[in-house]
This record gives sequence, C-alpha cells and structure tokens, in this order.
Amino acid sequence: MATVRIALDEVVGYFDELEDPRSTINQKHPFVSVVVIALMAVLAGASGPTTIAQWAEYKEEFLRKLLDLPNGVPRKDVFRRVLSLLRPDAFQACFTTWLETLRDKAAETTQIDKPVYAVDGKTARRSHDRKNGLGALHSVSIWASEYGLSMGQVACDDKSNEIDAIPELLRLVDISGAIITIDAMGTQKEIAAQIVNQGGDYVLTLKGNQGTLHRNVIQYIDELVDNDFAGVEARHLTMTKTAHGRKETRCYTHLPVPDGLRRDSSWKKFRSIGVAITASTRDGKETVEKRYYISSLPVGVKQFARAVRGHWGIENSCHWSLDMNFREDESRIREPAIRENFSWMSRFLLSLLKQHPSKNTVIGRRRACGWDDNFLLEVLTGSTT
Repeated sequence: MATVRIALDEVVGYFDELEDPRSTINQKHPFVSVVVIALMAVLAGASGPTTIAQWAEYKEEFLRKLLDLPNGVPRKDVFRRVLSLLRPDAFQACFTTWLETLRDKAAETTQIDKPVYAVDGKTARRSHDRKNGLGALHSVSIWASEYGLSMGQVACDDKSNEIDAIPELLRLVDISGAIITIDAMGTQKEIAAQIVNQGGDYVLTLKGNQGTLHRNVIQYIDELVDNDFAGVEARHLTMTKTAHGRKETRCYTHLPVPDGLRRDSSWKKFRSIGVAITASTRDGKETVEKRYYISSLPVGVKQFARAVRGHWGIENSCHWSLDMNFREDESRIREPAIRENFSWMSRFLLSLLKQHPSKNTVIGRRRACGWDDNFLLEVLTGSTT
C-alpha cells in the first residue's frame, strides 16, 4: 500500500518563530526538522534522545520525503543538544496556536461551550538525581477533561510550591468561559480572583488549609441537612454506578452562599457552595467520603457535578495515561531542560492521541504510530484518510 502523503507544512509552521538555541557554527540539521522529528519519534514510542535518533535512523527514507534534511537524519547528540538548550517556556509557547485549533475542534465536536479545566500537579518520581542535588520533576498542568487536551504546564520545585506555579500556569492559558477546578492547596483568594479576572469561573475544594471557611461551610450545610434544606434554594443530584464488583453512589448538593458567609468573605464572585458525598460498597464494606466546595457559579447542580467529576479527569485520563502509556514515572531523564521538554511533549502528544477518532485505546494508538507511518501522520496532523 502506497504511503499516504500528508503535508507537514502546518506542523512545521508552528515552530517557525522558535529561536534556534544552538551555536551557528557547523550546523548541519535544520532546527525545525530536529524538533518535528522528536515529536514524531516520541509519538511512535521513543523515550529519550537516544531512542529518538534510533527511530529516525530506521525512518530516514520516510522522513526525507516530509522534512528538510540536507545531511540526513540527526544523531542522538543533536537531539540531546537541542532539547537541553531549548527553553521549556519558549518551546511550550509554540503550541499555543496549535492548541487553540484543537480546542475549537473539540468544542465543536462535543458541543460543550463551558468546559471544565482541571488544575493539578504530578511528580515524575524517578527523574531525580540525588547525587547532584536534583529533585524529581514536579509540574502543574491544566487538563481540559471533556476535550482530552493538555492546555499548559509549569514546572516547580515540589508540591509545596504549586501555589506559586498555579498563577503562572493560568496566565499561559485562555481560560475565558471555562470552569477551573483546583484541589485544596490551590484554594487561595488571589487565585480565585485571577480566574475571575481572566474570564473564567472556579470550583475550589475546601479542606483544613481554609480552616474558618471550611468549618463554617460544613456547619451551615449540616444544619440544613437536619432541617431538610427548608427555605433554601438547594439543588440535589444522585448518581449510581456499578462496575468491577463495586457499587458507587455520588450525591451532589449545590446551594447559594448564605448572606453571613458572603458578607464576611473577600473571595471574588463567591456565589455558591456545594458538597459531594461518595459512598462506595465493595465486598460488603462501605466507605463514605465528603468533599466541600466554594464556587463562582450560580446554583445549578448538574453543572456543579460535572465540574467535580471533571476534576478527576486529570488523574484518570491524563496522569494515569502518562504513566501507563508514556511510562513517565519510570523516566530516568535527569537533565532539567530535557526532562521538562519531554514532560510537555508527552502531555501534548497524549492530547493528539485522544483527538484521533480510532476506537482503539490510547496505548493501542501509540503502538499504531510506531507501526504505521500513515497513522502517525494522521494523529500528528489531525487528518484522516
């Protein structure tokens, strides 16, 4: 079967403004070609500069038809040098237009005009180098749960620094019209105000780090439960799911902020509070978990429930997939810039894999990229034949 020719002009064009960090002396390989080959190789299963170069060597004839390669395919040292010199923030910025295009297509396909963007951190556990005082890479990212898109990433020293990283991350992404969900560590007044100022809404988890507010919300909701929510515009939704021998019931309650809480609060656009109760039964044993939230959304329990469920998409659809399909937790890449650039490539390429209409699993699609050049080009360009 003849190779289907799908032009890479548009993909190459996303990197036209990316500055080549290499010395101008003795350059044999066009910078953009090196970057695009790296993307294609990782999509096909490569896990570092060495395996990128190995893949490129096997695919030289194929790559020569698609890219400018006057001196053949680069060696591993070229890929290592480029990925180590390339500034992660500049590299990620090149994907802005690409992501906007993918987001618009996903919005049209899903018909969701107010998407849930989940913000959470993840540690690449084996990326540390204790001998040289380098801790494991910890990054905070935004995952558009219903779209299957990673919208941005910022690396930070450790989980305790997520509060500093989240505002920087939010500035990188157009969040207007989106619902931003964040775990309790990111439940900060400044972060809530930034979300609103950028045109988004928030659903933020309450825990002990917001002591007084947390206690007041719990007390208020508990009192309403005792009175069966009499006189309050509360909305309720119950969902039950049975799978793999476990029955799970989720009960959501969403209600307006009482005057006392609103009057004593400086949270921007603080409009509603909510609670999600999850009861799981397995092997005759039941566990119950309650989570409380504050939000800028008006009362609407279906939208509130969608936001709460959507937040877990970053764990189930993004983080889990990165570990299972890209083996991120097993990565031994330790050079700071390379590991951060690889982390972003993995998230972006996972997004591309999720956009392809194939009914195969994500890991099956990635394997197919390694086996079938046509399929790889379909995933990379968003085209199907």
